[in-house]
Amino acid sequence: MFNRIKTVTLSALIGLGTLAAVPAHADSIYLGFGNNNEPRVGVYTGDDDGYRRDHRRDRDWRRSCSPERAVGKAERMGVRRARLIDINRRTVKVAGRQYGDRVVIVFANERGCPILRR
Repeated sequence: MFNRIKTVTLSALIGLGTLAAVPAHADSIYLGFGNNNEPRVGVYTGDDDGYRRDHRRDRDWRRSCSPERAVGKAERMGVRRARLIDINRRTVKVAGRQYGDRVVIVFANERGCPILRR
């Protein structure tokens, strides 16, 4: 019996010592036993709102030219009533009016929306 109490006390001291070694920049410490939706059990540090994971997932706006970015770039180039007319794996086509004439601008479907043809 005395041996078991010593083991439990020593384990508790080691556990508290581990919590003391948590980085100082952590906002808070959570001791979770799970709930109906999340059965995980453990000690969590910081404000884990999933921002970094979601931010990593939503990076393909950097890798490709989205239709909204292409239309916005065309409007900044002076094209009035710019609208998307075609998008495929390699190009994004935007049409509109400039100086009274109809113009079509073809952007490459890659980072930065470089202009291929005007």
